[in-house]
Amino acid sequence: MPYKPGLHILSEFTSAKHSQLLSSADCHQLFDELITHFQLNKVGEVYHDFEGGGFTAVICLTESHMSIHTWPEYGTATFDVFLSNYQRENDDKTRALYSSVLEFFEGVELQKNEIKR
Repeated sequence: MPYKPGLHILSEFTSAKHSQLLSSADCHQLFDELITHFQLNKVGEVYHDFEGGGFTAVICLTESHMSIHTWPEYGTATFDVFLSNYQRENDDKTRALYSSVLEFFEGVELQKNEIKR
């Protein structure tokens, strides 16, 4: 089977939902729901809440990964998601995951890059 590049989305957005930028709890639940909904396979995860607010998380998937880092003091976050296209086309899932996260945070894109790799 020839290799077909997957889609990697890297973004930065603002959010007025300060409480959701402070703690990883709601985001953790969202990521678990999205992984189940899109029939992805989680193989590991790390969530870390910073003293004073903000969090970082990395979720390893058999398909690749998702990660987020928040700065509640600036009302911003960075998010990236990459799903490979090994054995099935996942570009639509990658875009849907990104849209779901942006919607959850009521985010306004500051920048977004889509890379086929």
